[in-house]
Amino acid sequence: MHWMSVSRLMRIRNQGNMQSWFLTVPSEKGAFMIESLEHAFSLKEKVVLITGGNKGIGKGISLAMAQSGASVAIMCRNLASAAETIEELEQFGGVHRAYEGDVTKQEDAKRVVAKVVEDYGRIDVLVNNAGIATPFDPMEDTDDLSGWYRVLDVDLNGTFLMCHYAGLKMKEQNGGRIINITSNSSRIVNIPQKSCSYNAAKAAGDRLTKCLAYEWAQYGIRVNAIAPGYTETNLVTGVKDEGETKGWTDYWRSCTPTGRFGKPIEIGAAAVYLASEAAEQVTGAVLTIDGGYMLAR
Repeated sequence: MHWMSVSRLMRIRNQGNMQSWFLTVPSEKGAFMIESLEHAFSLKEKVVLITGGNKGIGKGISLAMAQSGASVAIMCRNLASAAETIEELEQFGGVHRAYEGDVTKQEDAKRVVAKVVEDYGRIDVLVNNAGIATPFDPMEDTDDLSGWYRVLDVDLNGTFLMCHYAGLKMKEQNGGRIINITSNSSRIVNIPQKSCSYNAAKAAGDRLTKCLAYEWAQYGIRVNAIAPGYTETNLVTGVKDEGETKGWTDYWRSCTPTGRFGKPIEIGAAAVYLASEAAEQVTGAVLTIDGGYMLAR
C-alpha cells in the first residue's frame, strides 16, 4: 500500500482540497493498533524486568504485572530478599525469577539485562523502580558529600544504565516499554525533610524520560514515568514519630487532599497501563499519583 507523504498531504491542505478523508497511520515498529479493549490491558506472555521489585512500590508493581499475565524478572542487591515476593508472584502463573545486581554498577546492569534476555528470550518492559532517599543538608559544614553522590548514583545514574542496556535489546526487538519511577518531588519541594539530592535526581529522571521518549520513538520504544507521592512503604510509614522527624507523617497526610497515603498496588496499576497496548500512543508522559498532594503546593 502506498502511503501519502506528509509534504504531499500538506500541499493538498494548503490548496484547500481537503474533502472528506481519513488517514490511517501504518503500524510502525513496536506499534499495536487497538481494535478492542478486551485484551488491551493484558500483559500475557510479556517479560517485565523490575529493579527493586522485591519490596515497597516495586513489589506492588511486580504483583500487578504478574496478575496481568506477565512473567516478572526482579533485579535486587540481595536474592534472599526477593524470595517471598517470587513465591507470591507464582500464584498468578508465569515464570518469575530474581537476579542479583546493583543498578549503579555498569557491569551489573549489562549482565542482568543480558541474562534476562538469555532466560526469557526477550525483554518487553523495563521498570526502573530502584531508588533511595537519604536526607542531605548542603549547608552542613562537612566534606562528606556521600548523601549527595549516593542518591544521584542510584536514582539517576542507575536508571540511565538500565535504560541504556535494556534499550539496546529493545531496539533489536523492534520495540519495548520503559517506565521510570520518579516522584512528585521532581516538581515541588517536599517538606519538612531536607532532600535536595533526591529532588534533583527525580527531576533529572523526568527529563531523561522525555529525552529518551523522543529519541527512541523511532525504534518503537515507549518511555514514560510515574511520579508517586507519599506511599505506604517503609520509606514513609517507617519514619519514626519522635525527635527531628516527629509529626512528619501526620503532616504529609494532612497535605494530601484524599486524606491518605497511596498504596503500592495503585502505582502497579498505572505501570500495567503504561506497559500495555492501551498506552501505545503514550510516550514522554509523567503520570502523577499523589492523591492531589501537588494541587495546593
